[in-house]
Amino acid sequence: MSSQLPATARETTASTPWPVRVLSMKIGDYVEKMSPLWVEGQIVQLNRRPGMSTAFLTLRDPDVDMSLSVAIPTGALDAMPSPPQQGARVVVHAKPTFWAKRGTLQLEARQMRHVGVGELLARLEHLKQLLRSEGLFEPDRKRLLPFLPRRVGLITGRATAAERDVLAGVARRWPAAQVEVRQVAVQGTETVAQVTAALRELDAMAEVEVIVVARGGGSFEDLLPFSNETLVRAAAATRTPVVSAIGHESDTPLLDFVADLRASTPTHAAAAVVPDVADELRGLVTVRRRSRRAIATRIRSERERLEALLSRPVMTDRAAIITRHRDEVTDLVQRGRGRLAERLVRERDRSHQLLRHLRAVSPQHTLERGYAVVRHADGSIVRDREEVDAAELLRVTVARGDFAVRPVAG
Repeated sequence: MSSQLPATARETTASTPWPVRVLSMKIGDYVEKMSPLWVEGQIVQLNRRPGMSTAFLTLRDPDVDMSLSVAIPTGALDAMPSPPQQGARVVVHAKPTFWAKRGTLQLEARQMRHVGVGELLARLEHLKQLLRSEGLFEPDRKRLLPFLPRRVGLITGRATAAERDVLAGVARRWPAAQVEVRQVAVQGTETVAQVTAALRELDAMAEVEVIVVARGGGSFEDLLPFSNETLVRAAAATRTPVVSAIGHESDTPLLDFVADLRASTPTHAAAAVVPDVADELRGLVTVRRRSRRAIATRIRSERERLEALLSRPVMTDRAAIITRHRDEVTDLVQRGRGRLAERLVRERDRSHQLLRHLRAVSPQHTLERGYAVVRHADGSIVRDREEVDAAELLRVTVARGDFAVRPVAG
């Protein structure tokens, strides 16, 4: 029967499948061919029982939620300079193995080493230069914090001093401000995933106008999650301004460089995101006092200017300017009337001359001098004797009327 099974996974079908045992053996054979390798991760769980020659731990990727089970001889742990603790970053030399009976993959470790601080610093410096080259640290990317946010987002540990400091600072400085708190892991393997998720959740809330990420001080290893590339890029991608309040003044996780504002302490963060109501009230009183003083000064200045204007001679006798302008208007009216009369006389004389000229050249004037106009019966004027027929009846127009005539042969 086994000889009839497909030789490869590609050859299997619904009618000729592989049994589970065959698939398990195939996977085991494939994994067995893998060479030993070095792998880096963070210890999540470490189970070492007295009297046992083998210890078991879970090695998790510090950036994503992926982990592998590791079995390591206790002698290899004892050979390390310092005992590994949960949350420590380590590199493990191991051989992948597959347990066919349970269908699980496990690493059979042979050596384990701590990731040195110097190596971590070198990696952080490389990441820092990469992010800087992408422009994520540029000052022109920094957004101004809102002057008076109605709702502040806070990402911090559960029941921590950082949470109390921020909440107390906001309540003391501006009691009307509301704080949307997201309590997350701020140390250990869950930090990156939980802080990143909280950042995205608060950024999606339209009413949250600024986000504070706060954590108290800690060791270099404790603050490493806040230099994680995934978390840092998530903070850089938010539309909401981000305030970083991680560690103390000397601590500089990469989150500080992409944040819109770096606060040295959680208390400083609270002071940065909301104004002090007492200071604002004092400032308001000062502004009102200065405004009253400025208005009083302006009124006094305008009153003095008005009094100076009223003291001028023209304002003393207010009718004088009206009288002067009345005289000017009267004079202009009289001059206008005189010029208009002269123009009328000239135009009247000119019209008389034109009328005499028209009369002199008019046909009526010629008729009055004894001339007549002779026309044919059709009304055309007779200009030549040859045009007149002896039997034709002609019409003669004189100065005062017309009459008919017949020509006489001469």
